[in-house]
Amino acid sequence: MNPILLAILAVTAIGVICAVFLAVASKIMAVPENELAKQIRACLPGANCGACGYAGCDGYAKALAEEKGIQTNLCVPGADAVSRQLSDLLGVEFQDVVEQVAMVKCRGDCNKSRRRMDYRGVPSCAAARLLYSGHSACSYGCLGLGDCALVCPEHAICIENGIAHVDTRKCIGCGMCAKACPSNLITLIADVERAFVMCNSHSNGALVHKNCDVGCIGCRMCVRECPADAISIVDNLATIDYEKCVDCGHCADVCKRGCIAFGDFSGAHRA
Repeated sequence: MNPILLAILAVTAIGVICAVFLAVASKIMAVPENELAKQIRACLPGANCGACGYAGCDGYAKALAEEKGIQTNLCVPGADAVSRQLSDLLGVEFQDVVEQVAMVKCRGDCNKSRRRMDYRGVPSCAAARLLYSGHSACSYGCLGLGDCALVCPEHAICIENGIAHVDTRKCIGCGMCAKACPSNLITLIADVERAFVMCNSHSNGALVHKNCDVGCIGCRMCVRECPADAISIVDNLATIDYEKCVDCGHCADVCKRGCIAFGDFSGAHRA
């Protein structure tokens, strides 16, 4: 017999035998799938962001199907619609979801903050931060290289004038941008809140004043003027207690540095 034909037949025979073996093994060794978990998984949005505290949607679905007392309102991207579906499927009481949006704690763009160097390395915030905490004179500020924008599943973040901006109308509150930011200056807040401190610096007032035109210098004006006593200075930075805040917006009016934003930050679900 032709040696080439013999080799072809041998390889084909081995392939057929292996295919039959794998088919039989898949049936014998198959792990039974939890049908309830499968139904729950179909309700989840599939963002796999981990906002629920589990390893993606599959992990959350498995926990809901197999464990008692797991809350059905942990999927922030899915919001109330998903929570209601899960409640109906599991036969439990509906639990409201606190919708959230991502906010960038920095307003120091190219025109308002100084740079300590001209960075020409890898275009990544994580990489730039390894070099003397980044090219911004403020070591707490936005580096503007877009690590957050790259991971956003809804394309809700853009880089303008050297700084990240979140379009809250598109934001689903998954928190992936906050995890990607090496400077920890992206945070999630309930989208019903109306006031937000747009600064992340814990440096003393003199240094902030030198490095940035819109950074918080801890002057305490907002603290003195707040009618609800909802603002305090923590480690040189104004901090809002949302449990006390009455959304009057007076803090934004009296802040001479313009580092407190006041407005409607409604997210994708509410908008």
